[in-house]
Amino acid sequence: MYIYLGDDDITRAASYLCGVLTYARIPFDRVNSSETPPARFTSTQYDAYIISDYPRTKFRTGQMEHLCNAVTQGAGLLMIGGWESFHGQHGEYHDSPLAEVLPVQMLHQDDRRNFSQSALVLKHHNHPILEGLPWEKPPFIGGLNQFSVKPNANLLLKAITTDIRIVQEDEAADCNNDSIFNYINKPVEERFSVSLSGGDAMFLTLAETFPLLVVGQYGKGRTAALATDVAPHWVGGWVDWGKKRISQKLDNQNSIEVGANYVQFFTQLTRWLSKQY
Repeated sequence: MYIYLGDDDITRAASYLCGVLTYARIPFDRVNSSETPPARFTSTQYDAYIISDYPRTKFRTGQMEHLCNAVTQGAGLLMIGGWESFHGQHGEYHDSPLAEVLPVQMLHQDDRRNFSQSALVLKHHNHPILEGLPWEKPPFIGGLNQFSVKPNANLLLKAITTDIRIVQEDEAADCNNDSIFNYINKPVEERFSVSLSGGDAMFLTLAETFPLLVVGQYGKGRTAALATDVAPHWVGGWVDWGKKRISQKLDNQNSIEVGANYVQFFTQLTRWLSKQY
């Protein structure tokens, strides 16, 4: 049994991961963002704990310590990005007991990064979580929480922001690629140009790189940190990754429709937490 805390409620952002877990037939308990974990939380050891955009202040005294102890004994822990994940907007978990357990070093200031031109998701290292997915056709995301990778943790995915500029035909005729790219100080291998119809050109530069998915171990338990969100808006095009569409009804009669590769990724990530994968 898993427990999934956060992302508002099942009628809103939580419907996405609830839909994936239901589709994958992974049993789970739910705690909405407005709720505190039930009193039985400290007498129950779940197979895995998923925290996504969940206010730290909702934990009762001793519950977070119980969660850490459960991970030490073999439970999995995943934190998914959001305005109330990691440090977040107001300072959530950077100085909490979870800071020691998670495989990343959180910032001690607002760590939210929003990308108007999106960030490319790239595989950094092979891992069972990433198997069978078309990383040669990667998705894009719209934002994330910034953190760094702890020693002995493994970076699996990274996000690279893009800087795109459209140059009209008359401007392109007056300058070469090098002069157009002078406004961004990047090496040649990190900048690309594409001719558009009508003589215009698109110039794309790879800008900043951020850790996106990091996994590790704490005691006997597996841990993971995903910097972006599972639901719009930060998840961006990732939610529609894959030509095949998957629909899943939820207990409240709501339903989701998402890309098959999105479902496969989050299924493999969550199953890996409890050593099912």
